[in-house]
Amino acid sequence: MSSIRIGLGVDFHQLVEGREFWLGGVLVPHHKGALGHSDADVLLHAICDAMLGALALGDIGVHFPDTDNTYKNIDSKILLSRCAQLIGEKGYQVVNVDSTLCLEAPKIKPYVPQMQAVIAERLRISVEDVSVKATTTEKMGFVGREEGVMAYATVLLEKYNN
Repeated sequence: MSSIRIGLGVDFHQLVEGREFWLGGVLVPHHKGALGHSDADVLLHAICDAMLGALALGDIGVHFPDTDNTYKNIDSKILLSRCAQLIGEKGYQVVNVDSTLCLEAPKIKPYVPQMQAVIAERLRISVEDVSVKATTTEKMGFVGREEGVMAYATVLLEKYNN
């Protein structure tokens, strides 16, 4: 197995009234929130999938299935920490994260530093090694109609020496 691995993750969640909107481990005020079995944090889920995918360990649905009530409404920061533990058990650590949120509203720029801090803390890396960006779809598709939110994440993993 290579000493350097790259993983790509993507996640989608429907937006609905009456749910809290968690993004990057931060509660973002909005009239809609993401629908899901957990807290539906689309950004953390994409990062988890990227980490797991880099080592061909499946995806978060394999490790934390929505058919298991243990994970009902679970805080996705816990899932992120568990994924970091899983890759650590394989002798790897995260070098950096590059991620993009796709949503029309709300604007997330004010929350990005908090998101970076949460992600960095859970992955035991520097805030400077966590990129969180956002874009709209220019009112096109389900994201543009504010029916859903999506996120992409790429991670670089490196094997560490004990």
